[in-house]
Amino acid sequence: MPDSKDPRIFFAAERTLLAWTRTSIAFMGFGFLIERFGMFVHVTLGMQHEILQRGMAFWVGLIFVLCGIVVALVSSFEYRRFVKTLKADQLPDNYGRSMGIMSNTLLVGIGIVLVFLFLTRTEPSQIPLLK
Repeated sequence: MPDSKDPRIFFAAERTLLAWTRTSIAFMGFGFLIERFGMFVHVTLGMQHEILQRGMAFWVGLIFVLCGIVVALVSSFEYRRFVKTLKADQLPDNYGRSMGIMSNTLLVGIGIVLVFLFLTRTEPSQIPLLK
């Protein structure tokens, strides 16, 4: 069992945060893939007039992206809460402790942009590549 003055406790918490960050990225990426694949199927089957109707792929993709946002937020709050419980001798000297939080904040911002893009999806005839 490690000594209570061991900075490895902090590094273990940081690795856990980064594992949750990867999980969040996977949720968001999978949600984006599902939503765009549903849009692709609608376009290739010639259902352009129905593209603005929200299909199952849209809702499943949106739920995955929202889950990714929630995972990033909750893991950041839990990490911050845990680090506050550590004593000064358990924290490494001259080491930035906010990089994981900043990366999760950026990830949440990207997730919000994805949700906005999903909700403001345009008709395929207005997409330059499909004209």
